[in-house]
Amino acid sequence: MENAIEVSGLSKAYGGRKAVDGLSFRVPRGTVFGLLGANGAGKSTTIDCMLGTKRMDAGRVRILGMDPVRERRALFERVGVQFQEGDYPGGICVGELCEETACLYRHAKDWRALLAQFGIGGKEKRIVKSLSGGERQRLFIVLALIPGPEAVFLDELTTGLDARARRDVWAALEALKAQGMTLLLTSHFMDEVEALCDRICILKNGVPVFQGTVEEAKAQCGCARFEDAYLTLSEEGEKHT
Repeated sequence: MENAIEVSGLSKAYGGRKAVDGLSFRVPRGTVFGLLGANGAGKSTTIDCMLGTKRMDAGRVRILGMDPVRERRALFERVGVQFQEGDYPGGICVGELCEETACLYRHAKDWRALLAQFGIGGKEKRIVKSLSGGERQRLFIVLALIPGPEAVFLDELTTGLDARARRDVWAALEALKAQGMTLLLTSHFMDEVEALCDRICILKNGVPVFQGTVEEAKAQCGCARFEDAYLTLSEEGEKHT
């Protein structure tokens, strides 16, 4: 199967401390990959380096066969990115933000249909900052999908959503995967990871301590629940005793 994402030997240090150390993984097209770890484990730095928003110290990244630094403009026509918080003008409305985003892309999707799909249809005239945290989170997912991307990076995609909304988002992402989209996500919700991810990588202090499937992680740790396996592998369990 062709890889949508290839990372080889990625390293990044701040002031002599390595935030990511020699990380390598591959994500086949049309699959969901989970990048997991405690806060400070290196997830955000990894994604920033992958997207070219931070310069890596060593390593090689290819997304859809392209270099994210040298071919940035061409790549971002085909990639969507959703972060937990967005930077936007204080008084901008939902519809204005979607329209401005759509104008950046030659083959933008129907943002009104996307708003409806993610349960925030009819809120086009609402000021973005007046939305609830969960509504803003769904809006940021919509913004990531407006380009009609082949690959999407999702950072804590269901933070702030209630149980029903989370399940609706999962179903929408499963449908996108079925259409051939590649998804790379970070999440602290292990039920979400178990429901969505084909493969995972668990980071600790910038180093991968596990790569494989959820079932392989449970088998390796002898755990019936994936959350227990995750805590064992990431050594977060001591914080929960």
